Parts: sequence; C-alpha cells; structure tokens
Amino acid sequence: MNWISKLFQPKAKENTDPMKKFLIVGLGNIGAEYVNTRHNIGFKIVDFIAKKENTTFQTAKLGDVAEYKIKGRTIILLKPNTYMNLSGKAVKYWMDKENIAKENILVITDDLNLSFGAIRIKSKGTDGGHNGLKNIQLLLNTTEYPRFRFGISDAFKKGRQIDYVLGEWNDDEKKILPERFEIASQIISSFALEGLSETMNKYNGK
Repeated sequence: MNWISKLFQPKAKENTDPMKKFLIVGLGNIGAEYVNTRHNIGFKIVDFIAKKENTTFQTAKLGDVAEYKIKGRTIILLKPNTYMNLSGKAVKYWMDKENIAKENILVITDDLNLSFGAIRIKSKGTDGGHNGLKNIQLLLNTTEYPRFRFGISDAFKKGRQIDYVLGEWNDDEKKILPERFEIASQIISSFALEGLSETMNKYNGK
C-alpha cells in the first residue's frame, strides 16, 4: 500500500493532531502548455520541494498530492487539477479531509505587483485580482488564510498581461529561479516549524 492509499485509511491517534499538519498549495494550471509559464510558479515550487524531500506526487481527488514529514510535522503538498479559476474546490476538499485549520495552509501564487523573484508572505489579504485566490476566498468564505506571493513583475506592454502571465520565463529569469526555489523550500520548513510570524519576519523582502 503506497502513501496515497493510506490517506484514505483511518488515522492512528498519534497523527490526528491538526496543529501538526500543514497543507502547502501551489497554484497553477494543468496541461503541458502551462508547465513553464509564469502563472504556474506555485506548481514549480512544490515540485522542487517534493524532489528535495524525496517524495512523489500521486493523482488523487481534485489534485496531485505528495506528503513528507519534518520533525513530527506532516506536510501535504497539493497541486489542484481544477485549473486556476476553481482552485478553491481542491483547497477546501483537502483541508476538510485532512482536518487542517486555515492557519496551517499556505497558498503559493504568482504576483504581478512584485518584482521578479520577490517574496511576500501574508496572513490575510484580498485576492488582488488573482482568480485562484478569488476562488479560494469564495469557497473558504474568508480572506484570512496565509499566502506566499512570488513576484513575476509587470514587465509587459499595455494589453499584453494575459500573454505575459501565460508566457514562459526568459533566460535571465531561468538562471535565478533555482536559488529562489531553494529559499521557497526554506520558507515551507520555517512555516511548519517556527510559525507564520517568524517566517514573515525572516523571509519577507529576502
């Protein structure tokens, strides 16, 4: 029985503490045409973390899911397969299924309002015009959930926003991404082990 099957089995008592479970959601769109686009930075970050932690994604209900443990904490990585605009369906389903409080989720998304590679972690906020966040807000009925915004900059000409967001990284950006992914993986560990406030203090603006 692999670990994804175990998700559907009754939980042992020692694994039922909701405060020791964390849901890390990387937002993106499924499909080969979206793999290397700026809008899929959430997918890319959780893919990097899964590889680093030697775990693999398995297709489950409403998304691809991977799991690993760090110092007694269980980290569940989620890539919704609902497409960006319905991301909230997957987030709510896995929060409910795994009994994870909204304080223990972290949603990773792209942000046009931040310079490329810039990091901003927040405990709450508006959707900022991001359709993935908009649907999560709708389904959770709150704006108060942690999110990790990754800057993709706004270096596009007027009227070309969609093409830019759904475009691929340029060569200069590709050289920098691995270093930013490593910092992102540190953020996830800090979030689980040290909490949101400490993580914000340590990594915002880094």
